[in-house]
Amino acid sequence: MALPVAVQVYSVREDAKADLRGTLEKIKAMGYDGVEFAGLYGNDPEDIRKMCEEIGLTPISAHVSYLDMMGAPKGILSKYATIGCKYVAVPYLTPDYRPGTPCFAEVIENIKMLGKVAKEMGIQLLYHNHDFEFMKLDGKYALDILYEEVPAEYLKTELDTCWVNVGGEVPAEYIGKYSGRCPVVHLKDFYGEKSENMYELIGIKTEAPKRPSNFELRPVGSGIQDFPAILKAAEAAGTEWVVVEQDNPSMGLTPMESIAKSREYLRTLGY
Repeated sequence: MALPVAVQVYSVREDAKADLRGTLEKIKAMGYDGVEFAGLYGNDPEDIRKMCEEIGLTPISAHVSYLDMMGAPKGILSKYATIGCKYVAVPYLTPDYRPGTPCFAEVIENIKMLGKVAKEMGIQLLYHNHDFEFMKLDGKYALDILYEEVPAEYLKTELDTCWVNVGGEVPAEYIGKYSGRCPVVHLKDFYGEKSENMYELIGIKTEAPKRPSNFELRPVGSGIQDFPAILKAAEAAGTEWVVVEQDNPSMGLTPMESIAKSREYLRTLGY
């Protein structure tokens, strides 16, 4: 059975900021089954719940800042419980909290706590990786250490297939490694080589020296990823949803055109 397909609204954030309801209606018209939020764009959680219900989109999950959740765990998570999100993901760690810093051990303990609070509210906590979690600590990837230290009951994976690939692993194989623990998988395509300032493509400013790079994020099916293998692995691993994400447009397309192209490609594969 083909997996349902959602889109990360961050992919079309400027459109969402200008007109969230209109943007959600366009997403539905493209053939998406659900959405994953990254911000509420000034809207009330109850209003967003109603929008999704009326439009016919499932609000499956949300990316919520680690520091925001730490500031008020129940207050922040309650917003997404109101919307009806089944999942909330830690989306990104700023440099001070990443593997290899003194704070990373603290992050692991805090994620345990956040996972427990989320569970009490009927939400499953996820972790959305980039490539920096593929740093090795004592011979193991930091990402694997996180999942070893935090019980699966409190933390499941949201493997981002682009960053798994950039991190040096084969996405389909890595999904298989976490079979039964990867309810949501991010479908993200790319082309080119890793560079010091590639995170500027996801809206993170860096101080790395500029140098020529051909790295770019692309619509699903327009880059180097093996999506038939990724989707087959996701189905075998018990994944419930796949989520299209493209942080920055390329190929001369607008953000909305990019996610439409991704949806069209997935339809050719039977999704």
